[in-house]
Amino acid sequence: MLTIAVCVGSSCHLKGSYEVISRFQALIRQWELQNEVELKGVFCMGHCTGDVAVQIDGGPVIAVTGASVDEVFNRQVLPQVGVE
Repeated sequence: MLTIAVCVGSSCHLKGSYEVISRFQALIRQWELQNEVELKGVFCMGHCTGDVAVQIDGGPVIAVTGASVDEVFNRQVLPQVGVE
């Protein structure tokens, strides 16, 4: 199972982590990937200066906004679960 970890610490919370989580949830439902993708909130990843910190399957921490969730999902999540 692929894991998407979204920081919900103070800094990321203020930058919109719950918006990012909501959009990831919607995309997971839209693509019917509930059994293949786990979405979880985590506390500080140590990347507090950028946008919301997100880590996909233990990869590098990336900065995501509500507006960039779709692009991140399409480029990094879908290929890893075998959707092209």
